[in-house]
Amino acid sequence: MDEVFGRSDDAPALRDIPLQSVRPNPHQPRRLFDEEGLQELADSIAQIGVLQPILVRPAASGYELIAGERRWRAAGIAALEVIPAIVRTTDDVSSMEQALVENLHRADLTPLEEAAAYHQLIEDFDFTHEQVAQRVGKSRSAISNALRLMALPTEIQQYLGDGRLTARHARSLLSINDGETQIRFAHEAVSNELTVRELEALISGQSSQQPATQLPQPADGAGLVEGTRLREAGVIEVEEALARWLDTRVRVSLGASKGRITIDFADLDDLRRIHRIVFRDEPSSAS
Repeated sequence: MDEVFGRSDDAPALRDIPLQSVRPNPHQPRRLFDEEGLQELADSIAQIGVLQPILVRPAASGYELIAGERRWRAAGIAALEVIPAIVRTTDDVSSMEQALVENLHRADLTPLEEAAAYHQLIEDFDFTHEQVAQRVGKSRSAISNALRLMALPTEIQQYLGDGRLTARHARSLLSINDGETQIRFAHEAVSNELTVRELEALISGQSSQQPATQLPQPADGAGLVEGTRLREAGVIEVEEALARWLDTRVRVSLGASKGRITIDFADLDDLRRIHRIVFRDEPSSAS
């Protein structure tokens, strides 16, 4: 009958499956689950059931999760015996991609979980940075910048994992070559709840006690043009516009007679990408 109606065994099928027959996805990029949030979801499931099916694929002893681990865990807390699922036949690469994309779309991953997922695609499946970018719908530089976070000391990675530092804070710390110095600045950022801009200023040599609008004098002793007002009124806007245009960190410093623009890049391929943008495109207005 399946042949008559044009349905094959490989076609996705919605069915109720035993909760105990499902095992977690070993390629699941998400590692942290909020216990309080899980309990709230479990309470909701106990009252109205699972509204969105989980996505699974057949496995040797039942099913393997592709996406929906949070719903699956909450259903277990709610003591459900069965759970609605879409059963799909897929390979390891597709399974990991779907798990990664679902979590990215839900913004459920920490920066390090996201970086680890990209790293796994590269290491396990021989993807290039460009291929990962195409698969998950992000720029190549975004992938490269995320992967750089894995080079940070464990202590800073813990700050990232528990949300005390953002990915932008962490990328600022990557401009420092020494791990101990990175940790010292990370402590400073966490203890004083520094913004990204304040941390960048601190790394550049400013005291954390200086007003954010006051910049250090150039080495040649030249004063800043219009002092703090120019920095606030113009340079920051240009800096942010360039960063958006080039999709990387940009720093602008301005003295009385000259200025400097510093552009970060991850590797040679990223440098080529920036070169193509600069010589083929025109930046949008800083407004």
